[in-house]
Amino acid sequence: MTGTYAPNPGAAPFARQVVAQARMESRLMLRNGEQLLLAVVIPVIVLIGGVAGSKALDLGFSHPAIDVFTPGVLALAVMSTAFTSLAIATGFERRYGVIKFLGSSPLPRSGLLAGKVGALLVVELLQVVVLTLVALAMGWDPDPGLMGAALALVLGTAAFASLGLFIAGVLRAEATLAAANLVYLLLMAGGAVVLPSSAYGAAGDVVRWLPSGALGDAMRAALIDGRTSGTDLLVLLGWAVGGTVLTARTFTWE
Repeated sequence: MTGTYAPNPGAAPFARQVVAQARMESRLMLRNGEQLLLAVVIPVIVLIGGVAGSKALDLGFSHPAIDVFTPGVLALAVMSTAFTSLAIATGFERRYGVIKFLGSSPLPRSGLLAGKVGALLVVELLQVVVLTLVALAMGWDPDPGLMGAALALVLGTAAFASLGLFIAGVLRAEATLAAANLVYLLLMAGGAVVLPSSAYGAAGDVVRWLPSGALGDAMRAALIDGRTSGTDLLVLLGWAVGGTVLTARTFTWE
């Protein structure tokens, strides 16, 4: 009987810790009104407004507007969640000591980051479902290359998440809030994420090397042409590696 009730101290298995952290992170993201605005509402508005506006403007698309805008808006959704939302949330977690508090728990740093990535993937899955349903209701008829789209989403998430953590790790919370929103707006307007890089004329040769342009073009290649764009995926991989190195060298936990 004595052995039955003996304490058994120790941390839960690593995988269980990561799942618990991801569950908590995803709940916090979905309960936050600003996060939901960035994650779902703005991409839906851009999709509907872009398709409606294309009927009044001759944008020179060789495909129906809904086919062009849907991959770009899916890329925008990834950028909003993996970059802007993550940067803002992490910045304020640093300010209020949340990350420092978690650092005293059995959850290692790798587990904390893995939990954040898991939460991002959960939210992005919900975004893809919602935006796909809206696009299908608007007449989208894709012939997708699923491998190319999946690789673009994964590498795009890695690239933007590493850059978001880099900003959150070197700036104060208020500065992170301003910088993340400013970069998001600039990339949405001029980063070739919603529109193809070819729509930017001579500047297209530059913006296609941005993570936004590479993600947008990779998604369009997969969901319009059904192919995997190796060049764009390599660009995203480069940004992911570079952002990870910068974050590892500069990120502070408080």
